[in-house]
Amino acid sequence: MAQVNMQLVKELRDRTQAGLNDCKAALVEAEGHLEKAVEVILKKGLAKSAKRAGAVASEGLVITSVSADGKLGAIAEVNIQTDFAARNAEFIAFAEKVVQAALKAKPGVDLGSEPFPGGAGTIEDNRAALVGKLGENITVRRWDRLSIDGAGTEVAAKSPAFEKFVDDSAMQIAAMAPQFLNVSEMPADARSQQAAIFDAQLIEEGKPDAARPKIIEGKLAKWAKDVCLLEQQSVIDTDKSVEALRAALAKELGADVTLSRFVRFERGEGIEKPVAPDFASEVAKMAGG
Repeated sequence: MAQVNMQLVKELRDRTQAGLNDCKAALVEAEGHLEKAVEVILKKGLAKSAKRAGAVASEGLVITSVSADGKLGAIAEVNIQTDFAARNAEFIAFAEKVVQAALKAKPGVDLGSEPFPGGAGTIEDNRAALVGKLGENITVRRWDRLSIDGAGTEVAAKSPAFEKFVDDSAMQIAAMAPQFLNVSEMPADARSQQAAIFDAQLIEEGKPDAARPKIIEGKLAKWAKDVCLLEQQSVIDTDKSVEALRAALAKELGADVTLSRFVRFERGEGIEKPVAPDFASEVAKMAGG
């Protein structure tokens, strides 16, 4: 019988979320080979941390799809319980089908009721079947779609400079997580809430009442440059804002270039994740048993 150390057991448990004793038994069966032990866990259906129904699914994928003509794009977040299962080829294929369906669906529809692309049944039918197969809860949490209104200038839209600006803007949104498009579209309540936060901080610092309004205005202006896409410093050209790059491109192409809307999903944001059991306590419990 192969010797199994607790570091291997911990690594297998982190990857699969299977029980401690199950991980140890799988490693023994696999003669200490981690990858073979993973296969054992999968084959026995042990890679799950809770009952499937109602279990928290906070891992998974944010996936996108763009139409062939580049005028329509969709984004979807599909969640599953563990990072290990999120790398499963069948789960990834399911997520890709979900965003394909989102690309064709009408705005606001229940995506679960939409036909499953290239297969039988609905998105929900296939989701339920995959839950049964993988042994983990799966949710199609949210989706959105963007489209270009109007014909635009085709020559400008196909230029390398325009395509680069689009790619760079997407990178900017992913990396810098802007909350709003620009200052004019910032909701009044968001600005008021941030002003109240700054005011409380200044009071804590002992700043006098007469001085605080002016200081708050300065802080709000700086904050806007952090949270508004067009006001943000470009991650590509750090000497310019995104708005400055947009204006320069419009001048270069001799055409109107407008960033009108963006959607950004971050996997698992806002989902309260369950606290994993303490590994040391489990080891002590197993040793005591």
